[in-house]
Amino acid sequence: MKVNGEIIPVSDGLTVSSLLEQQGYQVSRIAVEVNREIIPKAQYDTHILHEDDVIEIVCFMGGG
Repeated sequence: MKVNGEIIPVSDGLTVSSLLEQQGYQVSRIAVEVNREIIPKAQYDTHILHEDDVIEIVCFMGGG
């Protein structure tokens, strides 16, 4: 699986929520795209990731 341009090993049945927890992300401050499709936060617990997925995790920043 490729996450933000970096190949990482994955286990079968990994969900978006599990990946975010493993990578140390705060769910309230991010958006997740899997294979160029934005995944709604309501689906993070049920969306199963696959070995060949390409994932982009975008963190929101405050400021002006």
